[in-house]
Amino acid sequence: MTRYSALALLHGALHGGRSWTRAWRDPEPKPSYDFVIVGGGGHGLATAYYLAKNHGIRRVAVLEKGWLGGGNTGRNTTIVRSNYRLPENQLFYDYSLSLWEDLSRELNFNVMFSPRGVLFLGHSDHDMSQLAERGNAMLAQGIDAELLDREAVSRFVPLLDCAPDARFPIQGGLLQRRAGTARHDAVAWGYARAADALGVDIIQNCEVTGFETNADAITAVRTTRGAIATRCVGLAVAGHTSHVAALAGLRLPIESHLLQAFVTEPLKPMIDTVVLSSAIHCYVSQTDKGEVVIGGDIDFYPSYSQRGSVARIAETAAQAVSLMPALGRLRMMRAWAGIMDMTMDGSPIIGPTPVDGLFLNGGWCYGGFKATPASGVTFAHTLATGTPHVLNAPFTLDRFEAGRLLDEKGSGATPQYH
Repeated sequence: MTRYSALALLHGALHGGRSWTRAWRDPEPKPSYDFVIVGGGGHGLATAYYLAKNHGIRRVAVLEKGWLGGGNTGRNTTIVRSNYRLPENQLFYDYSLSLWEDLSRELNFNVMFSPRGVLFLGHSDHDMSQLAERGNAMLAQGIDAELLDREAVSRFVPLLDCAPDARFPIQGGLLQRRAGTARHDAVAWGYARAADALGVDIIQNCEVTGFETNADAITAVRTTRGAIATRCVGLAVAGHTSHVAALAGLRLPIESHLLQAFVTEPLKPMIDTVVLSSAIHCYVSQTDKGEVVIGGDIDFYPSYSQRGSVARIAETAAQAVSLMPALGRLRMMRAWAGIMDMTMDGSPIIGPTPVDGLFLNGGWCYGGFKATPASGVTFAHTLATGTPHVLNAPFTLDRFEAGRLLDEKGSGATPQYH
């Protein structure tokens, strides 16, 4: 990593950054590539990096219609965890968590991974029974999990309202101490710089407008900057998965929904973990800058707008204040919405499509950011070898046709399909 002295940083700032070295190149697209990755967010950049690093494939282009990390990578709440119920998701996300733990060293870029713990709250006997089931399933796979009673939860997060007559009474919780948060834009920047250093072309402001095929096989990608010949395309476009796949004639079992969040004014440290409640669909954490991040559930109507609604923000704020009354006096500073590509079983799709040479990485629901490193490794393996990695083998598209659904029942979501 290039290191700048304070004087050099000041000099660069005073001259509009013109003296700073670019973190990655801004190349013109070549006429052809061995692999084209559509989507310049965390998943697409990670895939390109691991194609180059793990498989020695350097003729790779990442196409991004806007700027790097301008989609869901820059519109999430930075939570990283592996506390899932089903073995397929447990093994995948825990592998991802193990990669997060060493990612700053791997990329030589500080992604600010913070293993501050993630606590799922239980508000009823039913909640606690489900949390115990999930915790036991995690322990059976060697994944850390602790079931806490009300007193232990109160000691761990003193700001929570643990009174018996609270609006949402807390009976206990499930804690994963290895989980935590990471800096979302730093992840995109780190993977972009590392991929570029290995020869990957990262092409921004390059929107895909269609695909060219011959005998149902991909031959080229049409873009706003011209056609690019290739035999292998990987889609990693998050909430726009259905739209881009439709350009190749595919109709997917995915709906796109908004997921909103907001941050408060910055404060001194007051919450040193991540608190979530599946029962009331609310989660709270605090950034290193002191802002309190608050998020809720998706808007249950399809949309690509990236615009939030006041009604959802008000509902989520009320839930957060019910859990932590001390938040009630804070002022909201900004809000945003990401576009979630929701599958019907709450688990992702990673693998081939019916179009030869077109591969899909999408349907991440709530799990996209936390999956970034493992998604990159396994998708790169699938693209390079033509066969799935053992960890993404259960997540193929044809499971919906065959009825092999991976329903997390609370860790994922089940939108209404039309």
